[in-house]
Amino acid sequence: MSEKTEQITIDDFLKVDIRVGVVLEVEPFPEARKPAFKLRIDFGEEIGIRKTSAQITDLYTIEDLVGRRVTAVVNFPPRQIGPFMSEVLVLGFSDKEGQISLVAPDHEVPIGGRLH
Repeated sequence: MSEKTEQITIDDFLKVDIRVGVVLEVEPFPEARKPAFKLRIDFGEEIGIRKTSAQITDLYTIEDLVGRRVTAVVNFPPRQIGPFMSEVLVLGFSDKEGQISLVAPDHEVPIGGRLH
């Protein structure tokens, strides 16, 4: 049985600014309710460096993440997560255990490139 999703227009989709960035720094986030990391991500000259938290500790280590390309929504307003202000939303899919697998391009693309 498939889930019914709300239809949107192409204009709705184009409002969501999804960019590719490279993870510069990763720190544990022990204050988070669920295990998470704090990330600093470089989205290139136009967007710059932004920070976020991500509940991705099940499948990734700090070493796995530094230097990795990720995708994120960069035009949401900042969101307070405990003592931390998150500026972007990193994208991923949940597996059957609820572990998050990050979304990233499978070929080399420029940092800051926008999803089309």
